[in-house]
Amino acid sequence: MKKASKIPISKIQRASKLVQTGAKVGVNYLKYYGNKIVNTEEEAREQLNKSNAEDIYDSLKDLKGSPLKVAQMLSMDKSVLPRAYVEKFSLAQFSVPPLSEALVLKTFKKSFGKFPSEIYEEFDVKAYNAASIGQVHKATKEGKELAVKIQYPGVADSIKSDLALLKPFVIRMFNMKGKMSDDYFFEVQDKLLEETDYILEVEQSIEIADACKNIPNLIFPNYYKDLSSKQIITMDWMHGIHLSEFTTINEDQEKGNALGQALWDFYMFQIHNLKKVHADPHPGNFLISKDAKLIALDFGCMKTIPLDFYNPYFVLARKETLSDKKLFEEKMYELEILLATDSKEELKFFSALFHEMLTIFTQPFHVETFDFSSEEFFGQISEFGERFSKSTELRSYNASRGSKHFIYMNRTFFGLYNLMFDLKAKDIKINNFLSL
Repeated sequence: MKKASKIPISKIQRASKLVQTGAKVGVNYLKYYGNKIVNTEEEAREQLNKSNAEDIYDSLKDLKGSPLKVAQMLSMDKSVLPRAYVEKFSLAQFSVPPLSEALVLKTFKKSFGKFPSEIYEEFDVKAYNAASIGQVHKATKEGKELAVKIQYPGVADSIKSDLALLKPFVIRMFNMKGKMSDDYFFEVQDKLLEETDYILEVEQSIEIADACKNIPNLIFPNYYKDLSSKQIITMDWMHGIHLSEFTTINEDQEKGNALGQALWDFYMFQIHNLKKVHADPHPGNFLISKDAKLIALDFGCMKTIPLDFYNPYFVLARKETLSDKKLFEEKMYELEILLATDSKEELKFFSALFHEMLTIFTQPFHVETFDFSSEEFFGQISEFGERFSKSTELRSYNASRGSKHFIYMNRTFFGLYNLMFDLKAKDIKINNFLSL
């Protein structure tokens, strides 16, 4: 894989990169109009999506930072983007071109004030893994195997300007209007700024690891504050394979069930007991050890859940709420899904839309145990997403609705459901966290 010897840091450099990408997308559309003459609309559209996804991702992986992180977030919701985008953007989870060895040393020295050789007994300048905000290196010190995460240069400083450049594109994609679109962007911006504060991430990692240490089949690395800084994190090197790799080779249903239960308990314990959650549940953040334990990594993206959102959110998840029209609408207004400014047509449309969506998505909360390997359950989710992604009526209304807290809560559940399905986890005790 080609290594990055430099990253565009200035606003002009980064804006120019996105403008160049826009030009490539424009050429792809010209080809699309030509392809429609000789191919079917579906074939031409598929080729357009594939070309656009490739060109956009190639640009984002060079920029790294917040644009790549947004792509990663979008790839987790497989009902929002066409498959070509999901497949390409998902590479942002753990397959990004790393920094060159020279840039690694320069970045480390600038951030920590010392070269790695002055701190560790051994340090591999070749990255083991590279993602959207930073990359991981192997090191040793005092007989311990360590993982050292180094943040890409300029990532934190460019977040606000990057999001300002991305905002028009995302607003058009999701038909956002009005003040709420600003609320959503500030929510994402604040979270991305937090993710670039590695001192905060170390504190959050230690806090969550301690709070969740009694969950069976779940383990965490130790974190070393004295070997960490705002752009460097040092933790234990954890031996295991990515969850996505494990799911392709695992044939032991009991292992899948045990890991699924650990993953589910981990999330439910955080959400209900701590009122905060690891809001980045993609396969690159979980390893499976040789003895089939779930290893949780990367606590940069933690979402605090305020009670005025938590309470109506989980009232809506109850089966009885879905059959109580008055209570259902009351909670929909509390969560800003229905708005006082809505027309009668909008009220009718969005009430029906969210009632159907919640009827599907909240099924696990209506039973004592749930089968996350169910093709029927995930088929319903896929069908719903595909149908409404093509809805002309939905595009005609203002899609800026729902509390800003939905962004990371929905991201959490989309990611969690996908991981549970990948594990083919069955007989999962939904309220098992209550006894932990």
